[in-house]
Amino acid sequence: MYAIIETGGKQYKVQAGDVIFVEKLSANEGDSVTFDRVLAVSGDKGLNVGSPLLAGAVVTGKVEKHVKGEKIIVYKYKPKKNYHRKQGHRQPYTKVTIEAIQA
Repeated sequence: MYAIIETGGKQYKVQAGDVIFVEKLSANEGDSVTFDRVLAVSGDKGLNVGSPLLAGAVVTGKVEKHVKGEKIIVYKYKPKKNYHRKQGHRQPYTKVTIEAIQA
């Protein structure tokens, strides 16, 4: 059984026991989170697709920890104008373990 959920403007295909990294959530480590924006659920009866969301479908997970992604360098440069700016960025993520899918 799998589900397709939406969080942080992105879509994820998840199953029970999966570990995913989503955009940072405002939950503490060890807390339980519910994803109610479920787009589709596939089970024994086949694929259920919402339009756009499935009513009553919920995916629950547990927040493992908050992490940062790899550093990327943003470098702006204009030739012959003595202009250059260097800036680094590390995107914050939340590590979530999927516990159950209710459809």
